[in-house]
Amino acid sequence: QVQLVESGGGLVQPGGSLRLSCAASGNIFDIFAMGWYRQAPGKQRELVATIASGGSTNYTDSVKGRFTISRDNAKNTVYLQMNSLKPEDTAVYHCIAEGVLDYYNDYRDYWGQGTQVTVSS
Repeated sequence: QVQLVESGGGLVQPGGSLRLSCAASGNIFDIFAMGWYRQAPGKQRELVATIASGGSTNYTDSVKGRFTISRDNAKNTVYLQMNSLKPEDTAVYHCIAEGVLDYYNDYRDYWGQGTQVTVSS
């Protein structure tokens, strides 16, 4: 079994910064990609950013230049540095580990529980 534990959410003023972390633990042999999605009230879940094990990244247009995703493969941990936050960034942020291969040869995606990010004055 694989678990994802997220941390770093909270309340911040517009223009402020937050850093999210997500650590995957369990019977992990390899993870293809890790990333973050978010879901605001009344809206569908949307991609924020992903990073593959080789380091290639993908960002949604609305966060480019403000958010930076990074990954520590040795720790199976992904980070999301969020700068210049805006009220429209308010959402529950969910971590995803895509293509997790375990030692029993099972291959699937895992989601974290989510962490609330609120941007408000």
